[in-house]
Amino acid sequence: MDMSTATLTSLLDYLYGTLTPSNMRWVGEHLINRAIQEEHTPKPYTMEEINTMLDLAEADIAAGRTTPHEESMRKWQEKIANKEKNLELAEAV
Repeated sequence: MDMSTATLTSLLDYLYGTLTPSNMRWVGEHLINRAIQEEHTPKPYTMEEINTMLDLAEADIAAGRTTPHEESMRKWQEKIANKEKNLELAEAV
């Protein structure tokens, strides 16, 4: 839940009035580090979300909107072969 701008402004005003500049830097650094950590931490799915994803995947399979394993492997092997060929050409130059 996001705080309103007015609430955040009041919190900042309070902190400005109570913290020293070094305390402000310390709090700021810790808040930034925590924000980065939380932005990069995946949120767990609920069972409802997982079941919905499974239902959608099963519907795709039933409707033929999937790629067969053999075709996926063939494309993957072609991609690897092309990268190896490009690497050999680059090494030759």
